[in-house]
Amino acid sequence: MIDFHSHFLPRMDDGSSSVEESLEMLRSSLEQGVEVMAATPHFYAFREDPDSFLERRAAAFAKLPLADAPHPKLLLGAEVYYFDGMSHSESLRRLTLEGTRYILIEMPFSRWSEHMVDEVLRLRDRLRLKPYLAHIERYLHAQRGTGYIDRFLQEGMLIQCNAEFFLTRSTVRKALKMLRNGQIHILGSDAHNMAERAPELGNAVSLIRSELGDRVLEDLDANGRAMLQSVLAGGNVQ
Repeated sequence: MIDFHSHFLPRMDDGSSSVEESLEMLRSSLEQGVEVMAATPHFYAFREDPDSFLERRAAAFAKLPLADAPHPKLLLGAEVYYFDGMSHSESLRRLTLEGTRYILIEMPFSRWSEHMVDEVLRLRDRLRLKPYLAHIERYLHAQRGTGYIDRFLQEGMLIQCNAEFFLTRSTVRKALKMLRNGQIHILGSDAHNMAERAPELGNAVSLIRSELGDRVLEDLDANGRAMLQSVLAGGNVQ
């Protein structure tokens, strides 16, 4: 099981508040069967530049005593919030998921424009990046009737959803339908702490297995391993 979206780095963003909490998040994820976990702290271009972000990320990661603590294999990345002109920002190449050209993009929760969708898709053409869309469930209401999510899918963009989508009574049927229809490609816990936003990917996987069977989970795992093929093959994980 691969967790493509999490906030376990201590005091990096609105995620883990301490080293102790970070280690507990990692231990919990490992116990749930997570083999690889991506650290994707928030990056906001209007707040800081990539150099500052990467320095903070490295410092936060260095605080974790990983040699003494059980944890999944770890990769560093970022959750990059949309900004106008991002397809011209060469520095975004430094914010990809470690060892790959994949970059996690968070879109605004308000209604998008065609220009915004084009800007994200141009990341591939201009920067040779492979964007994947964070927590699809959070955009569904605002984008209803626009066709923008369908366009991302038609363009081959990978879609990530959170464990919470499957574990919330009001959304579970929608989540299962989207997964069954091939509109969700990879999963993430989007865990921020051990309280109200704890790692729950294992519970989501158990529900998916009970409702849709192992084949769907095998497809999700294959998608994730294809994204990380060169990284896993080279052993370039912490």
